[in-house]
Amino acid sequence: MSIDTAISRLKPLLGNKLSLSQADRNLHGQNETYYPLTPPDAVAYPANTQDVCDILKICNEEHCPVTAYGAASSLEGQHLAVTGGISLDLRDMNQVLEVNAEDLNAVVQPGITRLRLNEELRATGLFFPVDPGADASIGGMAATRASGTTAVRYGTMRENVLALEAVMADGTIIRTGSRAQKSSTGYDLNHLLIGSEGTLGIITELTVRLRGRPEATIAATCRFPTVKDAVDCVILTIQSGVPMARIELLDEMMVKGFNAYSKANLPEEPHLFLEFDGTSGSAREQARTFEELAADLGARGWKTAERPEDRKALWTMRHSAHYATAALGKGGRIWPTDVCVPISQLAEAVLQAQRDAVRLGLTSTIVGHVGDGNFHAGLSVDPSDPDEMARAEQFSNALAETALRLGGTVSGEHGVGLGKQKFMKAEHGPALAYMRAIKESFDPNNILNPGKMLPLRN
Repeated sequence: MSIDTAISRLKPLLGNKLSLSQADRNLHGQNETYYPLTPPDAVAYPANTQDVCDILKICNEEHCPVTAYGAASSLEGQHLAVTGGISLDLRDMNQVLEVNAEDLNAVVQPGITRLRLNEELRATGLFFPVDPGADASIGGMAATRASGTTAVRYGTMRENVLALEAVMADGTIIRTGSRAQKSSTGYDLNHLLIGSEGTLGIITELTVRLRGRPEATIAATCRFPTVKDAVDCVILTIQSGVPMARIELLDEMMVKGFNAYSKANLPEEPHLFLEFDGTSGSAREQARTFEELAADLGARGWKTAERPEDRKALWTMRHSAHYATAALGKGGRIWPTDVCVPISQLAEAVLQAQRDAVRLGLTSTIVGHVGDGNFHAGLSVDPSDPDEMARAEQFSNALAETALRLGGTVSGEHGVGLGKQKFMKAEHGPALAYMRAIKESFDPNNILNPGKMLPLRN
């Protein structure tokens, strides 16, 4: 490995698009959670696919690590250059290249964020539906197979990316998928790259599905005596086929966090935050049906929000869950984790997580896109307290074991990155060897985001 040689070769090629400043390197070494500062050796700002191609050719020849960087909103350290090398910041590749309204798709560069994409689409009457909460980059969302609050209705990034352009480790540019709705040709490299966390290739262009903006949208909230009552309501709703746009669970500690951070003044009981969309008549009918189901399970405090500003305020509060959790503790940092289980096992998984937090003496919140069995546990921690960090790790381990025992996965949204590597063997068994073979075939010099996704061999 010759990082210094790679940097010296990149300087004349990139000019001021290559930064060696300590401030820039430190910025790219930060993260939203508890991982320590991990600065790269340099930061590159490619302007186009050819820049990415040229950078990877040189770095592959010099065995220099390259870690893709989007909006840095990932929660498992995917964007951290843990082995040094180049942080490849795709911020300048941020354009909408095409909008094919008749075909309900758009071609975009990876650095555009989801909010800006939807602003650009506003005049078309279309929108991009995947909403992970953070204003993440579309390329990063594809690389981490993001989902979010709307996944119960519109699916995850896996279902919303039709085609990709990517640069492979040796600089080869490939295209996967097409603008057609389906294909029966070849291996599905499109979905192999989605969720690969920058370990197999660098995504430089995406063709994404668009949806028509619904005629009407109604948000609502209600609360329950216990978390089990709220979860049972979710299960009954899904099993009854009520079409939900969003259905979010908040336990009583998460509500307490919102009261502290967002001055929400909510009763500190388990809540569901909901959204229904469609025509004016269908959205109202969905809301009425849900209200009746929820009442049978002890729901109270039913409130609706139809004005855009009221709906925005509700979901802005929901999207602040990370910071609201931090507001409950003294350390100001978060150990976040998530799992996804079959919907029938959701209540057991959530209740076990609450019991484990109490047993370990941790400040924990639970919030989740529970319509598809996915929920998040956020632990407010102080990284300078080794005992608290050890208990947080015990909690994360226990939650992963619970998810696997119940037939689920150790992450439905956050991905693997650094934090979930140790669970890969338990979840995937012999399939892990085939994942290693794919990595070695795509990236024989191991320059693409090394140290992520796959655990070290024993």
